[in-house]
Amino acid sequence: MKIKILIPVFNDWQSVFKLLENINSEVSNLDHEFSVIIVNDASTETKPELTVNLEKLNSIKIINMKENRGHARCNATGLKHIFHNEEFDYVIPMDGDGEDRPEEITQLLDNLNYHTDIPIVGERVKRSEAIFFKFCYFFHKIITYTFTGQSIKYGNFTCLPKSIVEKMINEKATWSSFSGSLAKITKDRAAIPSERGTRYFGPSKMSFKNLLIHSLSIVSVFKINVLIRSILFLLVYIFLVYQKLTLIMFIPIFLILILIFSVFTVSKRENLSELNNSLSNILNIHIVK
Repeated sequence: MKIKILIPVFNDWQSVFKLLENINSEVSNLDHEFSVIIVNDASTETKPELTVNLEKLNSIKIINMKENRGHARCNATGLKHIFHNEEFDYVIPMDGDGEDRPEEITQLLDNLNYHTDIPIVGERVKRSEAIFFKFCYFFHKIITYTFTGQSIKYGNFTCLPKSIVEKMINEKATWSSFSGSLAKITKDRAAIPSERGTRYFGPSKMSFKNLLIHSLSIVSVFKINVLIRSILFLLVYIFLVYQKLTLIMFIPIFLILILIFSVFTVSKRENLSELNNSLSNILNIHIVK
């Protein structure tokens, strides 16, 4: 099988090169053809030379972007490039900082013996971040499930068959949210337990603002569900409290209205036209190996 590993990067070359070394080591005994596509999101740091011998990786290409577009859009552009320009059977998107663990690639591929035509996702069973981030993530999962009916416990770290890649590059939500788009286009998914690893170098670059946008981007994929469930909640809530309505009881109503407004605002990030034209943002493609 021909496996493409897709890695977005922005100013984190040291981590990406260590990741390549670890991937090479982990897949050394697997009888597949592995290639790596790195999407460089207009990094401002100078890229060092890759000096180690990565004999198990058939090829390594760096797609250099003209303008910074963000992590989700690098994944979308990478999927589109791979589908139209590469020979492949499966794509494995990974974060470039070590938080998606290379040692779990074998588990993903082992599941292909039973699930050849559906995506295999790495469901988070353990996280390594600080307590505040874990709390925010837990709260995000509750909000997502409550208002969308979707239980999304995975991120980018997945194994996607070619048929799913084709669906994703034709779905506007992919331009905004990888996991939200995948949940939208297919209900049939297999899963492996996945532990969130620790960053190889430096602190996390995920700010609270970016975390909030990331969460809302997932929820906004199902904005109609959010609207319907919010209306039902408001109707039931008002019916239960209208006879003893006080000022403080308006707080839940206010919060729901903020949620609806935020979700519909963030949903404007979804854009099939920009996804279709994403390859025009490629400056050049550097063949490392």
